[in-house]
Amino acid sequence: MTSESTKPEQIPEIRVLVVDDDRSILEYVQTLLERDKFVVKTLSDPTLVEEEIRKGYHLVILDVMMPKMDGIEVLRRIRKIDSDVAVVIFTGFPSLETAVESMKLEAIDYLKKPFSVDDLRSVVARVMEKKGLSRTPEEQLHRTIGENIRNLRKQKELTLKQIARRTGLSVSLLSQIERAESSPSISSLYKIAVALESKVSDLFGNF
Repeated sequence: MTSESTKPEQIPEIRVLVVDDDRSILEYVQTLLERDKFVVKTLSDPTLVEEEIRKGYHLVILDVMMPKMDGIEVLRRIRKIDSDVAVVIFTGFPSLETAVESMKLEAIDYLKKPFSVDDLRSVVARVMEKKGLSRTPEEQLHRTIGENIRNLRKQKELTLKQIARRTGLSVSLLSQIERAESSPSISSLYKIAVALESKVSDLFGNF
C-alpha cells in the first residue's frame, strides 16, 4: 500500500469557463485547455453566465460580440458576483473602446481572434502567474524558462530555426521548451543560453 508521504502530488483543479456564441471556437478552446489538464465548461448563451459563475471559477474566457448580451455587459455582471475571478476578453473585432472598458472592469488580458495555440497558452500562462495559480513549482519553472527563452529570442530577432542551427537541438524540441511542454536538460539550457548570448541564470529569471 502506498504511504501518504510517497503519494504523487495532486495537481489542483483549475476551473475555466469559456463563453462564445460560436460553438466551433468553444470546442477549439475546450480541446486545447483540457489537453493542458484544465477543467473546462463552455457556454454559448451569455445570459446563463451569471448563474454559472456562482459555481466558482478561476478563469473566464469571454467573447465580446454575442447576441442577447455583449461581452462587456457580461463582464459587468460577473464583477457584481465575483470581483476576483480572472477574465480574458477575446474578440474578432478589437477596438480601443472595448479594450478600455474591459480593462476598467479588470479583465486581465485581451486576445484578438483568430489566435494560435501559442497565443492562447501564453495568455493563460500569464493569467496563472498573475493570479498565483501555477499548479506545481516545477510547472511554473518550466513556464518561466520557456517564456524567458522566447522573450530573449524575440529581442534578438532570432527564429527557432536559427537557434536550432546554433544549438544542434531540433526546432520541435525548442518549440516544446518555449511552450513548457518539455523539461529541458542542463546541457540544453546551456546551449540555448550560449546561442542567445546570455547566461543560464537569465533563463530562470526571478524564479
